[in-house]
Amino acid sequence: MNNEILGVVLIYGLAILIAFPLGKYIAAVFSGGKTILHFMAPIERGIYKFCGIDPNEEMNWKQHLKALLTINLVWFVYAFVMLITQGSLFLNPDGNPSQTPDLAFNTAISFLVNCDLQHYSGESGATYLTQIAVMAFLMFVSAATGIAAAVVFFRALRDKVTDQLGSFWVFFTKAITRILLPISFIVAVLLAFNGTTTSFAAKDAFVSLQGDTVNISRGPAAAMIAIKHVGTNGGGYFGANSAHPIENPNYFTNGVELIAQFIIPMAMIFAFGFFIKRKKLAYAIYGVMTIGFLIVAIPAIVQEVAGNPAIAKLGVLQSTGAMEGKEVRFGPAVSGFWSIATTVIATGSVNSMHDSSMPLSGMMQLLAMMINSFYGGCGVGLLNYFIYLMIAVFISGLMVGRTPEFMGHKVEAREIKIAALITLLSPVLILTGTALASYYNVQHPTAEWAVQPGNWLNNPGHHGFSEMLYENTSSNANNGSGFEGLGDNNIFWNVVTGFILLLGRFLPIIGPIAIVGLLARKKYVPQSAGTLKVDSLTFGVMTFAVIVIINALSYFPALALGPIAEYFTLNP
Repeated sequence: MNNEILGVVLIYGLAILIAFPLGKYIAAVFSGGKTILHFMAPIERGIYKFCGIDPNEEMNWKQHLKALLTINLVWFVYAFVMLITQGSLFLNPDGNPSQTPDLAFNTAISFLVNCDLQHYSGESGATYLTQIAVMAFLMFVSAATGIAAAVVFFRALRDKVTDQLGSFWVFFTKAITRILLPISFIVAVLLAFNGTTTSFAAKDAFVSLQGDTVNISRGPAAAMIAIKHVGTNGGGYFGANSAHPIENPNYFTNGVELIAQFIIPMAMIFAFGFFIKRKKLAYAIYGVMTIGFLIVAIPAIVQEVAGNPAIAKLGVLQSTGAMEGKEVRFGPAVSGFWSIATTVIATGSVNSMHDSSMPLSGMMQLLAMMINSFYGGCGVGLLNYFIYLMIAVFISGLMVGRTPEFMGHKVEAREIKIAALITLLSPVLILTGTALASYYNVQHPTAEWAVQPGNWLNNPGHHGFSEMLYENTSSNANNGSGFEGLGDNNIFWNVVTGFILLLGRFLPIIGPIAIVGLLARKKYVPQSAGTLKVDSLTFGVMTFAVIVIINALSYFPALALGPIAEYFTLNP
């Protein structure tokens, strides 16, 4: 077990070692400096020319959001049409059928918003064509969208007074050509040379030791699995995701996939400091996020290593930890660590079944997604954190009797109203969705539009409530992982989570961009002795307190009904 803990520490340490120089590189890419991949410039100019884009045209914050939302609408229509027709298209050697309209609606939105909430199994619910041309394509563009939005945020805070925030199309293109593609290529090569398939052949068959014929799905999986982690997407090529031996063949690939999840979200924090020339502020943000991450990660690892107390009471040896739903290739420690890394970072991939996690581990996974600002996804983690930071600035200003200021700009009622609305959005979406699901599961368990036959819960009581709470939380956080005891491929879940996915993705992007866009146009106020220092330890503690209090007030009743109550049933 000590070796397992050491493995966790080494994986996290390697991620930090890679993320810091990567952050410096990202800052150079978007500030116009020459980098090792500057040779991509002619290809980028060709893309701009082909698409009719003027790379020198500056946009204000409203134009950035217009471009972002418009192109995402185009991608949604494209993905939806492909999914409802995939059964009759090429690259379908296994003969998988087209998706139903409600499932295609959910799938297209889910991959569009970087969530990859899969109400289908990859082996049977998608074809080789849609795995590549829809799922993998959307993994690249959704991650690039988040990075481009973050760079707009960087630009607005770097310049003292401006409404010229660069070109969304340039930020978006560079995010793919100079960050996502090269890193994904390296990860894909490492996976392919360690057993992950890259074949276009149909299912293979072999005879097991028991004499049964077993059909094994395969396909061009390595490339998709690389971008699913590098872009913090998380959608599995196979239904079992990274618990599948083809997606994640051994401990080395497990470490590669974990590190791939961490590096861009961490690097974006450091890039922020380098870009705006406020490294101390970036370190303060990183420190708060890391403390938050450890607070949820350590209890989860401890719970999984300790095992199930209900089984221990029967006299069964628990030295191997809580191994139900976990791969013996990895063990409980790194599985518990992955479960928090993937929910904190908003990747949503799994190397064990979260539905089998111990109750308090499940609660930590839920909290990681509810907070959704400790590292977070590609770019959007910083945007989510910024909302909490604005509220902390406002409260701190009131406490000292000064008009709140941030980076030399006065924070006034309009900005705080936007921040407050975004803060309230997540609880409304999560708790409303869970309340609706709970009501209809009790009142209409066999309705045709819900699920046939029976209701959608395989587990009654507290754990069943947690399954529904987790599905809504994962959708709102653009995470995509699930407590898979829930039967979710039905009209109710496909439609409800589809709308939660949309609102949970785009409003938290629109809000911070609007706030920094408004701040950037205001008169610059030079720092004075009374200026609030947002890069200090005191303000870091204040921001962390705001995060804890807001989320405790919002979610404690729901957590008490689900994982906390389940914990006490195991530990009466």
